[in-house]
Amino acid sequence: MRIDTPAVATHLLERPEQWLTPVGAFIRKSSMDELPQLWCILTGEMSIVGPRPALFNQHDLIALRTEQGVHTLVPGLTGWAQINGRDEIAIPEKVRLDAEYAQRRSIRLDLLIIWRTLLQALGARGVSH
Repeated sequence: MRIDTPAVATHLLERPEQWLTPVGAFIRKSSMDELPQLWCILTGEMSIVGPRPALFNQHDLIALRTEQGVHTLVPGLTGWAQINGRDEIAIPEKVRLDAEYAQRRSIRLDLLIIWRTLLQALGARGVSH
């Protein structure tokens, strides 16, 4: 992103692509922007699978997650909502999927999510900007 990008969630930008640099677009589509989160996984701040962390200014997402009890889960590098729409689904749908994950959590589901994440990352599917 350019350094003069407004400090709002990407989905709230009118034309998010105008704020991306060519290198930034590649990093985003290849999901390389997720690599720093590996440190957070190693330190226990994040999990491999869980709801994606909310940005500080995503008040709507935070409020809905709190209502659904999703806020109690450790944030993840990938999650059920992530593989079922990523940037393409509305916030209420993301929260519904996160709540569904919270109810269905299992090693088998986590392995499915990891597998589907790898497939999507290789194909850059679901990245809208």
